Amino acid sequence: MAKRHVAVLMGGFSSERPVSLSSGKACADALEAEGYRVSRVDVGRDVSQVLADLKPDVAFNALHGPFGEDGTIQGILEYLQIPYTHSGVLASALAMNKGQAKIVAEAAGIPVAPSRVMNRFDIGAEHPMAPPYVVKPVCEGSSFGVVIVGEGQAHPPQVIGSSEWRYGDAVMVERFVHGRELTCAVMGDRALGVTEIVPQGHSFYDYDSKYAPGGSKHECPAKVSPIIYQKILTLALKAHQAIGCRGVSRSDFRYDDRHSEDGELIWLEVNTQPGMTPTSLVPELAAAAGLGFGELLSWMVEDASCSR
Repeated sequence: MAKRHVAVLMGGFSSERPVSLSSGKACADALEAEGYRVSRVDVGRDVSQVLADLKPDVAFNALHGPFGEDGTIQGILEYLQIPYTHSGVLASALAMNKGQAKIVAEAAGIPVAPSRVMNRFDIGAEHPMAPPYVVKPVCEGSSFGVVIVGEGQAHPPQVIGSSEWRYGDAVMVERFVHGRELTCAVMGDRALGVTEIVPQGHSFYDYDSKYAPGGSKHECPAKVSPIIYQKILTLALKAHQAIGCRGVSRSDFRYDDRHSEDGELIWLEVNTQPGMTPTSLVPELAAAAGLGFGELLSWMVEDASCSR
């Protein structure tokens, strides 16, 4: 029996378009190798008409950023009644809003750093909290617009209130958590494993660290104690479930073990549309758990549905 017709949605018009095109190509190529009939859709404002004409059996969502992972494209797919991968409308919108996602995670017993959501123009000349802290757009991905304010800085960075800022007016100000960058992939009801991300030549895991070859080193599995490793698996699955994610997600953590092995473990956010590029973390974690790239994508296609 012929395998199903899959429309791979990629590109789009967010600032993460280049990443999405890379993810989409990798996924389309792998799904074709698995025997699926694949249509590659570079998403524009006419996407509903394009999909209505294509009539795919499944939409594989390889979009990143606003429109692609904030519930908008998910709503269009619900309206068209095309089964789709990843999270549904509510979970996508909730996870994309870092402030709201943290409220839900904290209520579920997941440790988070103190933070406040505010208008960037209200930050002014005074620090909104004692440094060190991080300022990040409430609804962006791929570390766009993230600014770290060090202990010695006399005032907040001017870029936050300037005309150069293009990431929206709502920002989250969050206590900076020292330590190691750890991430955990969840697939359905199973946490796959934990990777430590070590940026190479960068002060933190920024856009170039994520997507440039050699931008970061991945320790997979992460070299942490079995207790901490298990705790991360548990918390990532708990966040996935509390926010209502479906399919594949990835939770990011900071782990400060400078003073003791127990240290401080803080959940940062959940990504409902993790990258699927050659340097991406979820395919790497799946491979370490014994799942090839094609197998992972096939599972996601077969898991697709509406009303997620």
